[in-house]
Parts: sequence; structure tokens; C-alpha cells
Amino acid sequence: MARPFEGIRIIDITHVLAGPFAAYQLGLMGADVIKVEDPNDPDQSRDSGSDNDLNHAGMGTGFLTQGSNKRAITLNLKTERGREILKKLVATADVLVENYRPGAFEALGLGYDELRKINPKLIYASFSAFGQGGPKRVRTAYDHVIQSTSGIMAMTGTPEVNPVKIGAPAIDYATGTMGAYALSAALFQRERTGQGQRVDMAMLDVAMILMASHVTGFLRNGKHPKPSGNRMPHATSMAYKTADGMLMIGASNLRQQKRLWTVLERPDLIKRTNDERDADHAREEQALAAIMLTRTAAEWEEYLQERHVPASRVRTMGEALADPQLASRGLLHKHENVPGIEGSFTVPMAAFKFGHDGPRVDRPPPRFGQHNDEVLGELGYSDSDIAGFRSANII
Repeated sequence: MARPFEGIRIIDITHVLAGPFAAYQLGLMGADVIKVEDPNDPDQSRDSGSDNDLNHAGMGTGFLTQGSNKRAITLNLKTERGREILKKLVATADVLVENYRPGAFEALGLGYDELRKINPKLIYASFSAFGQGGPKRVRTAYDHVIQSTSGIMAMTGTPEVNPVKIGAPAIDYATGTMGAYALSAALFQRERTGQGQRVDMAMLDVAMILMASHVTGFLRNGKHPKPSGNRMPHATSMAYKTADGMLMIGASNLRQQKRLWTVLERPDLIKRTNDERDADHAREEQALAAIMLTRTAAEWEEYLQERHVPASRVRTMGEALADPQLASRGLLHKHENVPGIEGSFTVPMAAFKFGHDGPRVDRPPPRFGQHNDEVLGELGYSDSDIAGFRSANII
């Protein structure tokens, strides 16, 4: 069998993170993703990441993370010929993804209403900070700015140190993941109806969804979620210091808290209701703080997990990546011998597995404009045409 999106062509006119990550996810599932960049302004992620040499080479780890399975071309959409080439490409495509300022593509004559005339079945997705409508539609933002805007930053941190942004660009990656879901749904809908679709993805919307239960709670009772650090509503589901590090315990429900207090030989602290737990939070927390200091975090994790109590020592990223569990999941792909990159590098793929024909890396991240000749040739342009485009700064 073939992967789900083999035969699907995606035009990826995106930069930085959320939009490229969405296209990458479909590329892992077999889609032909053609990344379009301005010849005078490469994707910002090409010079961002943890390896400065790669940044200078235009192959930063920020780009490598989500560049596999894509072909890269350059097109100057500020030129009439560049727009003509894009429209010719659109006629062959199933999906177009862009994440420029709302209204920018419409001003170039490349908005959905124009491109659907060329390809009525086109799925046209726009990623932006605040969406294509509303009073903030023209404002720009990055992940950390949306964290500030959405309220998620205000609830992060400790009572003493707040607000604090989330360490990873979680909203960007969540927007990319939600975007891949939206594109998949639109493609499935098109199979049933034969109609194209306009997809409007806003980072702010995704940030609110990431706080869904807090949003519902606030709209019900008007209580702002407050930063609480590692403190949780129940003492049996919190982080504690151990003899050598931190341990997160996850005895969240009544059944689990009963099991925890039983294996810790403190049956006197077992509760019958959550109201009783709330009322006795301070005493439970004090008891657990003292008990946890008697062993190392690793010893407690092993002891509690063997007795079916959720628990984990707090790990660094390096420790987490070295966990044999990750190797068993096939989450990571190691690239070897990629032209222009010295040494190997490893990238995450999709956060799920299929029994067969699932996500797979077929080709390494492309160099800037690497596939100009190949893709333009597929559109029927001759070598002399392509040479002319290059000299005229069209590609």
C-alpha cells in the first residue's frame, strides 16, 4: 500500500516554524512538498539553530528539523513572471500553504479567490498570528509573543517568579500539528465533495485550545488560572525533591492516591473523596516531602512504577533522548552523508506510528533553490528559460 498522501502536491510558501512544520508532516506521509522561497530572502529558519556553521551555510537546525522530504525552489513573487510561474505550479497542485501577513498574497493577485480560478479543487491554507479576520489580523507575532497575548505565559512560573514563557516554541509546533490535521481534513473532505477549501490557521486560536480546560473554567467561574510552579491541586500529583534530584508523582485520581499511600505504608492518609484531599493538602505534601528524601529519584521511579503508581524523575533533554523507549518508537531519523553538511544529524518525525505505510523520511532537507531546474523543467520550461529566469532574478 502507499502512504496516505502519495500523489498529493503541496506548495509550501512558508517560513520559520508553524507553516513549514505542517507541510513537513504531510511530506512524511508521502506528499510531494515543493518549498518556495524568495531568491533575495531565504526562510529565516535557514540561519537559526544550535550550530553556527550550519546557520552560515543556510542549513540551520531550525530548518533541518522540518525540511526533509521537500524540494526547494526560489521564486520572486514581486515580479510578474514569478507570479506566472507560481500560477502554473498551482495548476498542478492540491494544496498551497502560506504564512505571510494577511492580505499580502491578495495584494499580489495570489489570494484564494484568484488561485481557485486556476484550480477549483485547490486547498489554500493561510497561517498567521491572529487569523485572516478580526481587529488584530494585520499584527505580527512569534511564538513567545502569542504566549504573552494568550494568557498562557501569565499562568506559567511560580507564585514568586512569573510570568514565564514555556521553554520550547510549543505554540508554533502545536499550530503546525493542528495545521497538518486541518489540511488532512480538507483533503478528506475534497475526496467526498470534489470541492477545494480555504483554511485559516491562527496561532492565537491554537494557544487558546492548548488551555482548553482553563478557558472553560474561567468562563464558568471567572477565576484566572494562577502560576503554581510544580504545585498541583492534589499533593499526590506533584514534584518533590529526592536524595539526588526531582521526582514527579502522578497519583492523580482516588484509586491511584490510595495505591500510593498503601505502598508508602501510610494508610492513614488515604482519602475517600477529592474534597477530603483538598482539605488535607498541606499535611499530605509535608508527608511526601519527607518520604521522598529517603531515596534517589531513579529509585523512587522504579519502585513506584513497579507498583503501578505514575512517577518519573525529572530528566534533561539529553537523558530523555537516550531513553531506549524513544528508540523503540522510531520517532527520530538520522541523516548521513548529506551534501553540504559535515557529519550526521537527527530530526524528529511524526508523533504517531502506523502498522504499515506510515511516516518516513525519503530525502534530506534541500539546499536553497536546489530543485529550481528540476521543478521548472517539470512545468515545461526549457534550460534557456530557466537560465533567463535566473539572470533576471526571477528565481
